[in-house]
Amino acid sequence: MHGSTTLPDHGFAYSATVGPGPLVFTAGISPVDGQGIVTTPGDVVGQTRQCLQNLAGVLAERGASLADVVKLTVYVAERLQADLVVAWQEVAAEFGDPVPPAMMLGVTVLSYDDQLVEIEAIAAPQE
Repeated sequence: MHGSTTLPDHGFAYSATVGPGPLVFTAGISPVDGQGIVTTPGDVVGQTRQCLQNLAGVLAERGASLADVVKLTVYVAERLQADLVVAWQEVAAEFGDPVPPAMMLGVTVLSYDDQLVEIEAIAAPQE
């Protein structure tokens, strides 16, 4: 994971370089349980945790892990920047240092009723 020499240092990676090999692209991972029910309605932190747990499961099915993630996009259906911050704090806590390059987006609505968070990722599993 890489910072930048031309952009301000905000404590996160701006880019990642990966060598040749397989890549895993996920669709949006939602905060649903095994029955497809949105967990923890109204709770950005709880839904972020569920998304990360579901992401780890999907990656494991493809021979990858969260440690292999090279790009994240996190969607938060809330209007306050503070809600994006708490989602980011959960992502940062799960990934540790360094967090893969990531984009946080505040959006109006997501797929499921009561859904506040969705995460998509690109992973480069180690062979």
